[in-house]
Amino acid sequence: MQAVQLVEWQRPAELRAVARPEPGPGEVLLEVRGAGLCHSDLHLVHWPAGTLPYELPFTLGHEVAGVVTGLGAGVDGVELGDPVLVYGPWGCGACRPCSLGAEHLCERPDRVRGRGAGLGRDGGLAEEIVVPSARHLVPLGDLDPLAAAPLADAGLTPYHAIRRALPLPPGSGAVVIGVGGLGHVAVQLLRALTACRVIAVDRRALALEAAAAAGAATTLLADGLAPDEVRRAAGGRGAALVLDFVGVDATLALAAGAVAPGGHVSIVGVGGGSFPMRFGAVPPETPVVFSNWGTRAELAEVVALARSGAVALEIERVPLADVPAAYGRLEAGAVAGRVVAVP
Repeated sequence: MQAVQLVEWQRPAELRAVARPEPGPGEVLLEVRGAGLCHSDLHLVHWPAGTLPYELPFTLGHEVAGVVTGLGAGVDGVELGDPVLVYGPWGCGACRPCSLGAEHLCERPDRVRGRGAGLGRDGGLAEEIVVPSARHLVPLGDLDPLAAAPLADAGLTPYHAIRRALPLPPGSGAVVIGVGGLGHVAVQLLRALTACRVIAVDRRALALEAAAAAGAATTLLADGLAPDEVRRAAGGRGAALVLDFVGVDATLALAAGAVAPGGHVSIVGVGGGSFPMRFGAVPPETPVVFSNWGTRAELAEVVALARSGAVALEIERVPLADVPAAYGRLEAGAVAGRVVAVP
């Protein structure tokens, strides 16, 4: 079968012929119906060897939806033909940090931590994928698997970041910096979960137009933007919540300058910048969180929101053969919404 794999660090991903997987005991085989392309895939490709404890090659793709086509011995909880969404962090499940794929002191050193779908293990940019346990699957009900695939990250990650900051005062400002794949969904989630005034910030006019259509009350071009302008748009005192989906020095400084005293900053983007956490640069009583993905229970809540119509992602479909070129467009900022590969 065909799969898009990371073969060499700091080299573009490649379309390759690989063997079809077979489910072992406890495992579930899915026919992939859609796999989203994420900007974090590009960071993964660009990082030098040794940054992560992963062995090459492996198939990329951590936003995966499909249909159950095979069951290993001892599997229960899913049936053949079920449409499902894959929960990407594949810990051993013994505790919450492990369920998020985080490194931690663990009594199960035989289990490899910090890995998951498309992250050191074969992901969904292929015709089929083996999921190690049915506990990593979330039923989709009547949602189209292709359209639902990005919910696994582009939906879950902003939901997790927003949910931990709730409740937010009605009428307060919420700033979304970077309204691409994740930020565009964050605007919709803020509209669904809060009564905040949503301010969208981006350097691309097209992305700001999409954010306005999704419910942002104010859109601001990032180039030359000063924190005072963002604070005024958020109501003068500053924002109750700032979500940074970029994570470079400039956006982190903007987040620090735009948040209100006692507000909340959530850093989601992995752009490699430094947050100016010093006296005078950040208002007092401001928690700053480096947010990472989310829980399986939260993913089920995101699916429920999507089924209710509160969240709808803009999808561009591409065949697997076009994924390497689509990654190039994603890196150039020439993608609106989410690109989803269709095997």
